[in-house]
Amino acid sequence: MQFDDPGLTTGRFLIETCSRNASRCAVRFQGRASSYEDFARDTRALARALIGAGVGKGLHVAVHMANRPEWIAAYFAIGLVGGVVVPVNTFASAAELDYILRHSDASVLLMQPHLLKHRYLDDLLDRHREVAHGAAGRIQCPALPQLRRVACLSIDAPQGAVEPWSTFLAHGDDVPDALVDATNDEVEPTDDAIIIYTSGTTANPKGVLHGHRAGVVQGIRFAELLRLDAADRLYTTYPFFWTAGIAMSLLPAFSAGACLLLQETFDAGSALAMIEAERATAVHAWPHQQKALGEHDSAADRDLSSLVKIDSAAPLARLAGVPVDSYGTAATYGMSETFTLASALPADAPIDERRGNSGLPLEGTEIRIVDPASGRPLPIGEEGEITVRGMTLMHGYYKVPPEQYLDADGFFHTQDGGFLDDAGRLHWSGRLGNMIKTGGANVSPVEIESALRKHPGVKVGVAIGVPHPTLGEAVVVCIVPTEGAPQDEDAVRRYLRENLAAYKVPKRVLFFREDEFTYTGNQKVQQAPLVTATQARLAAEGAEIDGHTYVQP
Repeated sequence: MQFDDPGLTTGRFLIETCSRNASRCAVRFQGRASSYEDFARDTRALARALIGAGVGKGLHVAVHMANRPEWIAAYFAIGLVGGVVVPVNTFASAAELDYILRHSDASVLLMQPHLLKHRYLDDLLDRHREVAHGAAGRIQCPALPQLRRVACLSIDAPQGAVEPWSTFLAHGDDVPDALVDATNDEVEPTDDAIIIYTSGTTANPKGVLHGHRAGVVQGIRFAELLRLDAADRLYTTYPFFWTAGIAMSLLPAFSAGACLLLQETFDAGSALAMIEAERATAVHAWPHQQKALGEHDSAADRDLSSLVKIDSAAPLARLAGVPVDSYGTAATYGMSETFTLASALPADAPIDERRGNSGLPLEGTEIRIVDPASGRPLPIGEEGEITVRGMTLMHGYYKVPPEQYLDADGFFHTQDGGFLDDAGRLHWSGRLGNMIKTGGANVSPVEIESALRKHPGVKVGVAIGVPHPTLGEAVVVCIVPTEGAPQDEDAVRRYLRENLAAYKVPKRVLFFREDEFTYTGNQKVQQAPLVTATQARLAAEGAEIDGHTYVQP
């Protein structure tokens, strides 16, 4: 791949893949199929509408939708006209949504009215009088000072200043295709393309600003690393508001000419039904979703023989007959700031190469290990902080000076621990700030949580450290059990004792309901609220750990 290729823009990528795969199925969603030719047409119609609505190069357009064809069309259409996509997390609270819209300077919001219990449109109208009572296309809202238009799916008439989708599309009726082409011609691979808002646990989310080239490059190379081709049918739960959904599912599938199988929300039973009916060949799902799929009551009776590109360690792989250790993405490392992965090995590399490491730095990416305190580069084999620079590194945090996150050599400090071995492979050891320091030893929560994923009675397991006067921190595991599983603390500790060194075995195991956990937007459990809840639980029962009794403050 030539990294200076002018074709590495979102719009040119779409045009090329739709031309090459015109008659192939691009997306299956809610019983309907869309070909690549359909997507090219629908994307151009939306691009004309954006131009007709006043969106030009550099303007920011927020997209508040679940994984559905309109999200994909919006992503590519905004890229075609040179705008900047601002994906909005569908789990975001009302306050988070307003923060993202305001901080991102979004001038247009494309949205769906509701999803599950969320009532996005009603909530927006309730919060902002100017939107609720304004004229369509004339939003003047001091709380969202840059916002000028809102278009919503699945409504038949304007609701205040919010336009129905069909009305918004009509803005493009008089816009010629030649203007779309001319606008696309002015877009460069290094132009700003997308702002991904990462979910914070203690502060407002940061806007990670990327250019066109980063996303397109990752999409093309992950089609290769994941061994996707035009015959593949990829079922994915990875949300498109996060870089993994874009870089590891959406863009690789389109690069390969494969078919994406989408559902707005995840339910193990309906997911299995779609995987079976659509003869999916690949599945992208989070570990807890993989677990739910493999353990669902209907899984054993499904014909899953079509699955070949699925993590062979996942429970579903055994039912599908995927050979042990034949395929997996564990040998990877990345983050939103590098448009997902910065290091990886091919998913079908021999297991001896994939086991116990996080892969090789990807082409165009440099990884340096430094002393966390001084920033001094460390030699091969010595553990320190992982720093990264290169072609897919973000343009920056939106509205944050670069000196706050880059060092003098242009490396981004990840706050992750790890080391490089003699073969150049990265070994990630966990978040430096999340390491549990107990009795003079460092314990990685990742190692404990990896062991917990193999326990049949654990749906979600999180390892944390709670303050202790002599140990520094005591290791505690917080578990959401699988339905019907016994809540047996001693049994869990015995299980972990068989798989971990003695000092890593938790002092206590506590059981929670799933709704007692607080999640970030990408479904990671927030640590700070969980530590607080754990301390309260220990104090309420007067728990004693190594001579220290926890009491209410």
